[in-house]
Amino acid sequence: MILEVVVGGVYRHFKGTLHKVICLARHSETEEELVIYTHGTDIWARPISSFTSLVDLKKYPNASQKYRFELVDNGNES
Repeated sequence: MILEVVVGGVYRHFKGTLHKVICLARHSETEEELVIYTHGTDIWARPISSFTSLVDLKKYPNASQKYRFELVDNGNES
């Protein structure tokens, strides 16, 4: 199952860092959907299936969240 990714949303990586989603994109050769997001001052891309994947608790048994990236702010000012 692929979760919805909110453009402009701020996500917490399971290791604790915060990242803002800039946009969604499509790979020009494979047409794979990508999430384009900030990582510090850099811009990174990750397949949407990886961005929304479950944390591997066998590899990271002390992880405190279920998904690799979890939405903490949807970016909408109300």
